[in-house]
Amino acid sequence: MSTRNEDKRLLALGGNTGNVIYDWFIGRELNPSIGQFDIKSFVELRPGMILWFMSNLSSACKQITHRGTWYPTDSMMLVLTFQSLYIVDALYNERALFTTMDITTDGFGFMLSFGCLAWVPLTYSLQARYLAFNHVELGWFWTSVIFAIHAFGFWIFRASNNEKNDFRRGLNPKNLSSFKTERGTRLLTSGWWGMCQHPNYLGDWIMAFSYSLPTGFSTPITYFYCSFFFILLVHRQMRDEEACREKYGKDWETYTKIVPWKIVPYVY
Repeated sequence: MSTRNEDKRLLALGGNTGNVIYDWFIGRELNPSIGQFDIKSFVELRPGMILWFMSNLSSACKQITHRGTWYPTDSMMLVLTFQSLYIVDALYNERALFTTMDITTDGFGFMLSFGCLAWVPLTYSLQARYLAFNHVELGWFWTSVIFAIHAFGFWIFRASNNEKNDFRRGLNPKNLSSFKTERGTRLLTSGWWGMCQHPNYLGDWIMAFSYSLPTGFSTPITYFYCSFFFILLVHRQMRDEEACREKYGKDWETYTKIVPWKIVPYVY
């Protein structure tokens, strides 16, 4: 739904194939709105993230009631802490959302709306919901190990994103080197972004893996999220590479020779 005139609407390239069902699923309009209210920008982050947090909190309360104690297990505390930090970080850095592929490229159809409003809060909370009914005590050693893994992932994720966001705003406090394209834009070729093309994806996945570790290895269900997320990130990287190859042409070939690794340095 949009109150804007037809000639003022921005249409998503991927959602304008002429196939009604496919276009409905992918999303025909890029940024549908009601007046000044941008529906996609709102739905993309806040509702799903807040519902995810509320689901985790409910699971922790259920575990406490189920166990008859006044505090959750160390495994539940790790999941709550890790995922709450991720949610707060996403909401605090919300303005960075407007440079993502979801906002700039993808249409707002069933896939994106269902993903944000249902898939995120119901699937991403699997670990907490599992721990609500399954007792897992880690002890101080494994708690420390898992905490260190998550801290490592968060450091990569936040540091690389900050570096990119600062550079986009015209700030370059570390005097990072960059490659100037014929379009006039610059691509980072040092710092985190000199190690690989998507260091933030690497940090994001390490964090996703650390969410599952507190649940142990009794079931593969709690590892569904990090498995799905791995596929999602690789697919997104492939889409981004295709778009950049079309956008920059020969400059992209030059860039990939300078920064050959895509997500994991010396691996992929």
